[in-house]
This record gives sequence, C-alpha cells and structure tokens, in this order.
Amino acid sequence: MASTIVISFIVAALGFCALSDFFTMKIPNSVTLTFAAMFPLAAAALNMGTTPVVWHIAAGSVVLIVCFFLFSMGWLGGGDAKLAAGVALWIGFDLLMPWLLMTAIIGGALTLLVLFARRLPLPTLLHRQEWALRLHDIANGIPYGIAISAGALWVLPMSFWAKALS
Repeated sequence: MASTIVISFIVAALGFCALSDFFTMKIPNSVTLTFAAMFPLAAAALNMGTTPVVWHIAAGSVVLIVCFFLFSMGWLGGGDAKLAAGVALWIGFDLLMPWLLMTAIIGGALTLLVLFARRLPLPTLLHRQEWALRLHDIANGIPYGIAISAGALWVLPMSFWAKALS
C-alpha cells in the first residue's frame, strides 16, 4: 500500500512539474521543495535503509551542485535545476546515468520540436493563449522540466520504489 502511494506521488509530482513548465515556463519552488521533502518520509515508510538513503542524498547533492553551476552560466533554469536535483535524490546513483541519457535524448527532441515550431507562424486559434505565446517566443528558453520529468518516468520502473511494489 505504501509503495503504491509513493509511486503515485512521484508520478503526480513529475507530471505537475512537466505541465507547469509547459504552460508557464516555471516550476514552483513549493513543488520541488515538497518533492525533495517527501523523500525521507517515503524512504522510512518503505524501509529503504540508512546506507541507500545516504547515497541517494549524495546523488541529489551532486546533481544540485552541477545544476546550479549550469544555472549560473545561464544554461539551465532555476526550476529545472531544483527539479533535476530532486529527481536524482529519488533515483540515486544507480539510475543516474540512464536518467541523464533519457533526459538528454528527450530534451534534444523537445528542443528541436520547439525550435521548429517557433519558425512557423502561431495558429490564429492560439494568439490569445498566454502559454502558447510564451512557448512560441524565441526570447524564451525551452521548458526542460518536461524532459527531466519524462526521463525520470522512464527510469522509475527500475527504481527501488517500483521494486517495493512486488
């Protein structure tokens, strides 16, 4: 039961972050903070063990440091950096490379799609939609939270959390 609740929370949080980034180009701090804060509770509820918890915290910390560097260089949004650190906290070092690879592949495809769409005129139906105007504006970045979340959902079935279901 607890594992089903944890998996549902992870999926809902990642889905919310992806949708929020798509529609607003922002990922709320309250969501990324809640996502990270729920980790120790979930780990305790599913008896993860002290050593794996420490390694998961280390993975989240490493990704946070790297992503804040990327943020300081203007290469990654602040919400994306915090979301990536939260995802790393939940997946740990074991799934870090597969997640990064899937995030890069999905992010690359997303970037190409958005850049291509920005070259086309915005359909008249979307002219009054703030989210569409924001997404279509070449001055804005790419909503990379979509790729971060999708990559995490890709590796979730291989995670400790999914294995706890069985």
